[in-house]
Amino acid sequence: MPVLFIGHGAPPLVDFPDWVAALAAWAKALPRPRAILMVSAHWEGAPVTLGATRTVPLVYDFYNFPARYYQTKYPAPGAPELAARVRTLLSEAGERTVDDPSRGLDHGAYVPLLVMYPQADVPVLQISMPTLDPARLYELGRRLAPLRDEGVLIIGSGFITHNLGAGFGDTTPAWASEFDAWTAHTLTRRDDDTLIDFMKRAPAARMAHPRTEHFVPLLLSAGAADQGEVPTFPVDGFWFGNFSKRSVQFG
Repeated sequence: MPVLFIGHGAPPLVDFPDWVAALAAWAKALPRPRAILMVSAHWEGAPVTLGATRTVPLVYDFYNFPARYYQTKYPAPGAPELAARVRTLLSEAGERTVDDPSRGLDHGAYVPLLVMYPQADVPVLQISMPTLDPARLYELGRRLAPLRDEGVLIIGSGFITHNLGAGFGDTTPAWASEFDAWTAHTLTRRDDDTLIDFMKRAPAARMAHPRTEHFVPLLLSAGAADQGEVPTFPVDGFWFGNFSKRSVQFG
């Protein structure tokens, strides 16, 4: 299976037909996954925590949105077999895991899945990011990489640029376009060491990411990819000026 990084938008993503169409077309072009392993910017927890596996509720982790966004349903099947496999892979690498059977999919997980797999018929497991350290998340991706050969679609979900404090607009500021272009160039070169060191090496990194939780899921995805897999970018462009929609496919 490929490995993905998705610019996950926010609940209103579903109201942007072009973005919905691009994500839907991307999903149709992918091989059918046996299950999906999701790592979202919106769940941090150490050690690695495995979410719900029997039924998979949703976490409406946003505020002051119109009521209809809190009525969204995405009744995906749980993935207990995948959870067991994740536990095994990580324990073999010395990584401790815990379970949180009440923790469902947050909007970083279910919003893109809602348009990519609208039938909600693919089992989904979400796990937490145990750290924001890029090198450690890259290594976590390497440990999870064997799942690809078992039909599991590994997805990191975040944003290439994410600065809510910069506001929303119709034009893309230079700092956002420069950081986005640097990321695409670094990924295409598969210069993973430079990617890991993005806060020191990328232009306007602090402006693009005052806090890095939306970027570092990309490192987990890159870690799960083979070094020779040059990525493609099935979705790009900007949303509300400074939010890069760039999404990435390895393999």
